[in-house]
Amino acid sequence: MNCTLCDSKLTNKKDEYYYECDTCKAIVKNKIYYLSADKEKTRYESHNNNVDDIGYQNFTSPITNYVIQEFTSKHKGLDFGCGTGPVISSMLQKQSYNITQYDPFFVPNEDVLKSTYDYIVSCEVFEHFYNPKEEIIRLISLLKNNGVLLVMTMLYNEQIDFNSWFYRKDPTHVFIYRKETFEYIAQKHKLEIVSLTNRFIALRKS
Repeated sequence: MNCTLCDSKLTNKKDEYYYECDTCKAIVKNKIYYLSADKEKTRYESHNNNVDDIGYQNFTSPITNYVIQEFTSKHKGLDFGCGTGPVISSMLQKQSYNITQYDPFFVPNEDVLKSTYDYIVSCEVFEHFYNPKEEIIRLISLLKNNGVLLVMTMLYNEQIDFNSWFYRKDPTHVFIYRKETFEYIAQKHKLEIVSLTNRFIALRKS
């Protein structure tokens, strides 16, 4: 199997289910364990993502706060992979922000992928990408020059016990990033790293 981000041959096993990529440093699930589309959708439908939940709003606040600080209602945004509870775009729309939703399962409006955006938000989505290379190239293509890609996903580091980590145990999590993985993405696609923490990443298209 090759890495689904950088195409490198995967030979270093992290455990029974995952490989470690020596090139981009990602942790990649063996494709034989990928869920079918129906099972994947069922799993997402079981999530209790209430847009009015204060805890959920606080969780997603790194993205929401960044958009409010850096953009106005004149800018055009996309909530990519918004899921069943699009809390970020819902909160921004209440403040008159112009942000559109897309989700391959729940808001499959392909027309919104024909436009370009000042910012794209993607919260708890990147770890679900079966083809992260293709998805990231697509997202960058949807950004205007100087546009910003805002991502929330939990990054792995060596202080985390991988075997007991909740992120590893989610059957829909097929691609797990380290900080080095996002550094690889930024270098590969000539993106400026605006922010890179263990759960919030902001990349600017130059």
